Amino acid sequence: MTETIDFKLLNNITGEDGRYSRDRVADFLLEHLDQFGDKREHILMALDYVFDERKGGFILLAIEDLQIVGVAVINHTGMSGYIPENILVYIAVHKDMRGKGIGRTLMENAIKATKGSIALHVEPDNPAVHLYRHLGFTNKYLEMRLHRN
Repeated sequence: MTETIDFKLLNNITGEDGRYSRDRVADFLLEHLDQFGDKREHILMALDYVFDERKGGFILLAIEDLQIVGVAVINHTGMSGYIPENILVYIAVHKDMRGKGIGRTLMENAIKATKGSIALHVEPDNPAVHLYRHLGFTNKYLEMRLHRN
């Protein structure tokens, strides 16, 4: 099924694409991340990070018939060795397109486009955990956070 899918990379060198603007990508993520998503303002922060020439990363779009059917967002951490160079911040596939291999192909292309190690955070009940493990991701640490108001 993924042979009809095109992939488009957006970063701080290519800039935004008029057809696939930052707001359109944010709208897609807001709708298709389901219960694993964030607030729009946080999604926009991750997208802005990509286009900041001092920070960077990329947005990888899966496109079919000019429509976004999948999105992966990778932010560069600016570190290496003790912290992976990249973090997969978001990945989502259109609700109507799931189970067709788009998520796997999107991840494989994101991995190929990334230099260095990649970290990601995934909730234990997210079905994508199995895909991540199959692609070679391991869970070395238990993440703990202290949230302050």
